[in-house]
Amino acid sequence: MACAAYSIRGPLMLAARHRTDLPANNDLCIGLKSSVSYPVAQRWSSDSSSVVMQHVTSHRHLIVRASARNSKASATEVGTASSDERITVLVIGGGGREHALCYALNRSPSCSAVLCAPGNAGIAQSGDATCILDLDISSSADVISFCRKRGVGMVVVGSEAPLVAGLVNDLVKVGIPTFGPSSEAAALEGSKDFMKKLCDKYNIPTAKYRTFMDAVEAKQYVKQEGAPIVVKVDGLAAGKGVVVAMTLDEAFEAIDSMLVEGSFGSAGSRVIIEEFLEGEEASFFALVDGENALPLESAQDHKRVGDGDVGPNTGGMGAYSPAPIVTDELKRIVMESIIIPTVKGMAAEGCKFVGVLYAGLMIEKKSGLPKLIEYNVRFGDPECQVLMMRLESDLAQVLLSACQGGLSNVSLTWSPEMAMVVVMANQGYPGSYKKGTVIKNLDRAEEASPAVKIFHAGTALDEDGNLVAVGGRVLGVTAKGKDIEEAMARAYNAVHAIDWPEGFFRRDIGWRALWHKQVANYP
Repeated sequence: MACAAYSIRGPLMLAARHRTDLPANNDLCIGLKSSVSYPVAQRWSSDSSSVVMQHVTSHRHLIVRASARNSKASATEVGTASSDERITVLVIGGGGREHALCYALNRSPSCSAVLCAPGNAGIAQSGDATCILDLDISSSADVISFCRKRGVGMVVVGSEAPLVAGLVNDLVKVGIPTFGPSSEAAALEGSKDFMKKLCDKYNIPTAKYRTFMDAVEAKQYVKQEGAPIVVKVDGLAAGKGVVVAMTLDEAFEAIDSMLVEGSFGSAGSRVIIEEFLEGEEASFFALVDGENALPLESAQDHKRVGDGDVGPNTGGMGAYSPAPIVTDELKRIVMESIIIPTVKGMAAEGCKFVGVLYAGLMIEKKSGLPKLIEYNVRFGDPECQVLMMRLESDLAQVLLSACQGGLSNVSLTWSPEMAMVVVMANQGYPGSYKKGTVIKNLDRAEEASPAVKIFHAGTALDEDGNLVAVGGRVLGVTAKGKDIEEAMARAYNAVHAIDWPEGFFRRDIGWRALWHKQVANYP
């Protein structure tokens, strides 16, 4: 199973009219780091210039001012490689997503070694990467120095915080090939208000919304619109800053928590109030090199903490791939109406996006058409786990091609099997939880089937050498199978083999896939 890239060649469609409630001076990148960005390619230069000038006069423009991205690394500075050479790859992060990336990179023929900073105990024990615990990933200077000393040929930034902080800017500036967007482009995730305004300008379908900094005004708007309604913090909140309020009181409580009590710090100093969309959620991923977008296989996750999709939202309690709801026709619609307009729009703003676009979609019940809920600018967790289990292509070479603007010549090959991951989390998550509880029998769980892989997110070793839980989401028990039933059986058999009394998991991961299969087979 293979897929090829889409190009952004073609006309750039701007909105026919603009929101009247936006402030007159709505430069979206005010306050963002701007040392390096991705300028519009030559073939876009004349078109994008006229676009920006047109919107300067209407005061509805997005502006990113920055210098050029250097996509060609100097061999004297870092261990860069041609297509037939093997490279050392450094993965930044230490969660389940990063473990899955390390797992796929470790299997890549073009990768000679995989390093992960800081990584975690499970990544180190698995042999999927060498963990660099003492590298300060918040210091660009330290990361650059490390890359030069170790001859790193490519850096893959897994988590969102270093992206928003500008790590990619600094690495690219000195010629180190880095997979991930600049801090300016990472605003697609770092600010929901930025993302929504981009959607307004470039006709990208999304939910109706308003942005507020004042709790009284936000509550007045909620009263006007009614419930159910969605309240989101503007900034990064580790997947926890979204409240789907089914009543007005729930919405008011969320607004007070964010704007009055400051529960999310600066991330919640601004909130987005969004219409409630009824339908089915899906995760859509595309690799982007600034001009070309290469869709990945589909996935669907389970955000709610409890069986039957009840309880608070989490970072994800499980996922499976492919997602039956994402048909080939729906994939085409998503690429043409959401992904490509976003890539074009960012390029037209002088802020080319390089990295992975993760579109959280709602497939509306009435129309069957997709709307963009939000963007992430990195692989999803736990979706990354199931995608990397199914990927058969050389991930290192693919990501390096994205860094160098070469995705137009790349296609991906995927296993036709279904993959599913069940997240084992600490009791109390997504609220407070106890740290340091011992996890046993992981070897037995993985040995249950060669199609099982356990990805570590929040694990460490205690002073006695025991593997212990230190995070909220701790393990991603993943399995492949010929269909959803086999993948599910293998994943849950492995889960039940693990001895961790303080852990819990959802017992219905994959239920939507089963439902779609039953509907399709119904006479």
